[in-house]
Amino acid sequence: MAIDFSLNPEQLALQRDCREFAQRHLRGVASAFKHLPTPGERYLATQPIYEEVVRAGFLRRMIPRPFGGEGNGLLDMAIVTEEFHSVDANVSLTLLSSLLGLMPIFLGGSPGQLERLVQPFLELRGTPVASLCNSEPGGSANYGAPAPAVGVRTTAQIEGGDWVINGEKKWMNAGGWDGKGADLLCVVCRTDPQAPPSSSISLIAVEKPTQGFELVELLDTMGNRAHPAPRFRLNNVRAPKGNLIGPEGQGKDIIDASFTSTAALVGIMGVGLMRAAFEFALNFARTEKRGGAKPIIEHQAVGYALADAKATLEAARYLGWAACDAMDRQTPGAPELALHSKIFGSEASVQVITQLMGVVGIDSYDHELPLASLLQDALVLPLFDGGNMGVRRRQMHELMMQPDYDPRAASTTVST
Repeated sequence: MAIDFSLNPEQLALQRDCREFAQRHLRGVASAFKHLPTPGERYLATQPIYEEVVRAGFLRRMIPRPFGGEGNGLLDMAIVTEEFHSVDANVSLTLLSSLLGLMPIFLGGSPGQLERLVQPFLELRGTPVASLCNSEPGGSANYGAPAPAVGVRTTAQIEGGDWVINGEKKWMNAGGWDGKGADLLCVVCRTDPQAPPSSSISLIAVEKPTQGFELVELLDTMGNRAHPAPRFRLNNVRAPKGNLIGPEGQGKDIIDASFTSTAALVGIMGVGLMRAAFEFALNFARTEKRGGAKPIIEHQAVGYALADAKATLEAARYLGWAACDAMDRQTPGAPELALHSKIFGSEASVQVITQLMGVVGIDSYDHELPLASLLQDALVLPLFDGGNMGVRRRQMHELMMQPDYDPRAASTTVST
């Protein structure tokens, strides 16, 4: 089979639509929140723009066709991610975090759950957000570790036909626009505190809590300044018994699969940020003399830096595309490729943007130019959606320790 990295006509149309929309609507996001002092105010300033994203059908186009959307899988999601993230990471993250919030429903939801819970996100109106509520204060990297590890501390018990959930979570966009809870929360909890994680971690869907959701604070993060990072409590939050996603106690596999499915998109986020940084630095080098006689692009060191940045950018993109395509076709090495994309693309973005700041010089440290903000947004990529240190130590290490691990599987083109 020939290797073909070209996009089909439908994907090219999607790319064009995303690029035009981003230039028209996302270009002004930074100025909309630039002078607002609090995370909540900055987030609310993006709501009208996110509403335009929904109205234009991009949330619907991210949801795969089997679940009622118009998307053809992760490769379509990668196209949207790069085009949006290259212009604004904040609204882009609101869109992508909602996609992650829906992922457990896609992977483990019953037909009835899929029809009922996904439907609000298919509408071309409003500003629906979903959240996968996994991380907890104190960290959740070892959420599946057996005793004496603490693991997941949020609990859920059946009372009168409902799940009653108690616990504290952090980081994911779960507060919604009003701070009272997102439209859909997929809550990771322990449904049998006495059982080991392999048989006690469950996922429960909570539809817009009417009571019991307490927003403790919105963290004032270094980057993604207009995308919320909340700390919140669930105090006797109730959800119908039928909102259990998948079998009780078997949620770990769904959670792991949710993060693996979106891992490659984190690498593509890095591609978007690198692309924005490269295009700015290239134009800067072509037009700025910095007190010299010629534009600085004519200096050999600048040419080398730009060439290295572009090579890394292209490598990260094609690795991400290959990973998304492999996940869509369920090839044997797809999970490994997705993790490679996450690690490589996220870490490359930090390195490349830093190097391009060297091309521009001290002015790049000023927020009047975009590179400082791009670096701030990039720094989170190696840390979230499973930190790269943990991804290497757990997923990659465990994968390679398996007796049947095939080091050539990641390059296969044969579907299972």
